[in-house]
Amino acid sequence: MGLLSGSTALQMARIDRQWRRLRRALRERTSAAFVEAYVSSIARRVPVLYLVILFDVVLLDVSFHTAAPPAVQAIGIGLALVAGVRGRTWLPQRIAALSLEDKRRTLARMRTVGGLFGLAFMLWTVALSAYGSVEQRMLVHYVLAVTAFAAIVALAQAPRTALNIALAFSIPAAGVLLAAHDRDAAQLALVQMVLIATMMIAIFTNHREFVRRELTAQRLARRLAQTARESHDNYRRATIDDLTGGLNRRAILQRLRHDLEHATGAYPWLALVDLDGFKHVNDTYGHAAGDAVLRMVAERIGAQAGVLAHGRLGGDEFAILFDGAFDKNEVRATCRRLSTAVSRPIPFNGTQLRVLCSIGVYRLGQTDMHQAETLGTDCSQAEAGACLERADAALYKAKQQGDGSVVVFGQEDEAVHRQRALITRQFHDSVLEERLRLVYQPVIDTRDGRIVALEAFARWSPDGRTWQPPAMFMAMAHATGRMGEVTRIVLTQALQECLPGGNAIALSINLSARDVVRDGIAEALADIAAAAGGSPADLILEVTERALLDDPRRATRQLEALRAQGFRIALDDFGAGWSSLSQLRDLPLDLIKLHGALAQALPGDPGARAVAGMIVALSWQLGLDCTIKGIETAAQAEAARALGITRMQGFFFGTPDSAAAVLAGLKRAVA
Repeated sequence: MGLLSGSTALQMARIDRQWRRLRRALRERTSAAFVEAYVSSIARRVPVLYLVILFDVVLLDVSFHTAAPPAVQAIGIGLALVAGVRGRTWLPQRIAALSLEDKRRTLARMRTVGGLFGLAFMLWTVALSAYGSVEQRMLVHYVLAVTAFAAIVALAQAPRTALNIALAFSIPAAGVLLAAHDRDAAQLALVQMVLIATMMIAIFTNHREFVRRELTAQRLARRLAQTARESHDNYRRATIDDLTGGLNRRAILQRLRHDLEHATGAYPWLALVDLDGFKHVNDTYGHAAGDAVLRMVAERIGAQAGVLAHGRLGGDEFAILFDGAFDKNEVRATCRRLSTAVSRPIPFNGTQLRVLCSIGVYRLGQTDMHQAETLGTDCSQAEAGACLERADAALYKAKQQGDGSVVVFGQEDEAVHRQRALITRQFHDSVLEERLRLVYQPVIDTRDGRIVALEAFARWSPDGRTWQPPAMFMAMAHATGRMGEVTRIVLTQALQECLPGGNAIALSINLSARDVVRDGIAEALADIAAAAGGSPADLILEVTERALLDDPRRATRQLEALRAQGFRIALDDFGAGWSSLSQLRDLPLDLIKLHGALAQALPGDPGARAVAGMIVALSWQLGLDCTIKGIETAAQAEAARALGITRMQGFFFGTPDSAAAVLAGLKRAVA
């Protein structure tokens, strides 16, 4: 029973497959492409057939003009007119102009019209043969045979119509020949029947081959079209940025390398564009708003004159290739127009979004190829990377200037860039435990001259002889991804050198903007402090106002997590950036440090004294300690003391020095 069921299932599956193939074949044979090919093939033959019929009708009418009655001759004239009209209808150019549905209807009518016309032609010739002589009747039989063969051959791609015409010609003709009771006529009728049957078999066979070839060609054409579409889609995915419709990073880099290799005239200009305020749009209005901004910026870039290519490198950074015919002033003017265009409001869901952009520009082809060749075997790729570095250096300079600035990389920037690149490579390759050292500057309580804290400053040396301050190498730490490593080494080394708990003073460590928002930073720093034998309570972590700009909410959460671990938090350089007194209330802080610029202005600037006084008063009300840094003269110290500031730091009280020297001074002060 199981075998029978299995056999039945196989038979059903085979029948189902055959049925699906049949349905597919039927769909293909009625498809638009097949109908077009089928009609086109027939249209190349049918007009010739009607021309042959027209000639035969005229020939017979002329031969029987004295023998046949006028009525019979008139039928011949009518057949000639019909043949002319049908032949004109099937002209290839007229058929090609028809709609698809009209072509289908023309094919459907052809079988009936062809058979009826063949029968009418046959009956007319039979009627003629009744009036003619023996020679004229032989001509009729000859014309019938020629016309029948011509019709069958011409309609080879329409076998059913050909069969209808063959039957319309052969059966009456055979009847006439057999009715003559002549042996030769009977043999002639037999030969005609056999010949027509043979031709019809060949026509049906050839037609099947035609259909098979045509359907195969159409399947191949569909596959080729699908492959072409997939290729185009793959190319688009590989080169086009889906969000903006411009080039993606890969494509813009390919274009950059191509222009470096094949530029025949002046090299194009490479401009890098970075949006200022984009993160605020994303955080405030959502990613949909950010996407709208990116699309509009790409559109405005493409609308600028002289843009050869443009695309998004990633995030909110764009790259543009400007026409090399521009001189320095022209490309700067174009970039300024672009900066103005980008700053225009962008409508989104009933609100107006606004961003600015900074632009760095560099002309291709100025890179030292000897230097590029040392970077890799692909010189064009190395040179493209070198060009991007210089454009990025100009962009960095533009961002420092702010307000949608445009900076064109010049000769004076080249030496700075090469020196920075050299130092960056040295920093990347250096063993930081061996190349970092710390110096410390005391924070003094001016009421009794006691040191209440030490602030640690890192110094890095590329060679062990010259030491650079943080302003020179912290950007490299960010660029090389070693910021977390620097923070770990500084914190560990400071705790090991100073042992703040044993000296009854606090130790201040500066955190970078990246440290402030790094996930898990609170737990990581607490673990480092514990491993070094210290306690979070002995540490003050200093963060700048600028470090809170990128992601204020996340930074606030991280500061709260740090305080939960026991660290104290200081807001460094207050009064130098986006200073807002409300931040003192909203942020989880323990103390604030006034910027050195305020210290320098205090003796002679009443406005600076007023601002500093407001900050000091507010810090007292909020229960925050207040320190002023950058005190370099007695006048500055006296002005700060007059405002009620007792904690001070600066060269007036002591320069940064090694841990041993600072601790030795501390012991002498205690003694």
